Amino acid sequence: KIQNLDFNGLIPGLVSKKFDMVSVGLTATQERKKAISFSRPYVPYAQVLAVRPDDTTPATIAAWNSSDKTITSLQGSTAEQRVQNQFPNASSKSFPDQNAAFLEVATGRADAIVVENYLVAQFNKSNPGNKLKEAPFKRPLTVEYGSWAVQKGNTALARYLSGFICKVQKNGALARYYQKAEGTKLPPMPACK
Repeated sequence: KIQNLDFNGLIPGLVSKKFDMVSVGLTATQERKKAISFSRPYVPYAQVLAVRPDDTTPATIAAWNSSDKTITSLQGSTAEQRVQNQFPNASSKSFPDQNAAFLEVATGRADAIVVENYLVAQFNKSNPGNKLKEAPFKRPLTVEYGSWAVQKGNTALARYLSGFICKVQKNGALARYYQKAEGTKLPPMPACK
């Protein structure tokens, strides 16, 4: 049985045993590991700063870590933490819906969004009149790896999922699917043991 939930409902739902796993790739942070368990990583996420096409702010942390900048993110995400930690002087606005965070930037009510690079491409494809671009930093703000999340202590399910991920990683299916879904080559993944 599949349920679609707001991002903020995913971890509480696992904790309260409303469902068995979360199939969206969650980053296995130390804080999250206190409440839920994870499979091995299966998808890389490059977090970037996305801006309107006419933005000319220099692509440096110092230029964006300014009280005159407003940066959006998805509420409860590692992107929200990145805004607060990497740009503490900027105004941080988080939204329970990713599209709302994007639209805040696209319509000029905010200056930028911290988000995974593939989501910028998806937003631009769906919103041709409100396109955004990646700020031209030399590298992503961070690269994280998403995992499937399960109820705390459900090691049997976590092991099974990790085994499946290793199988498709080793036989090349993961790289083929990533290429098809994201339109780019799968970045290096943690080695399977």
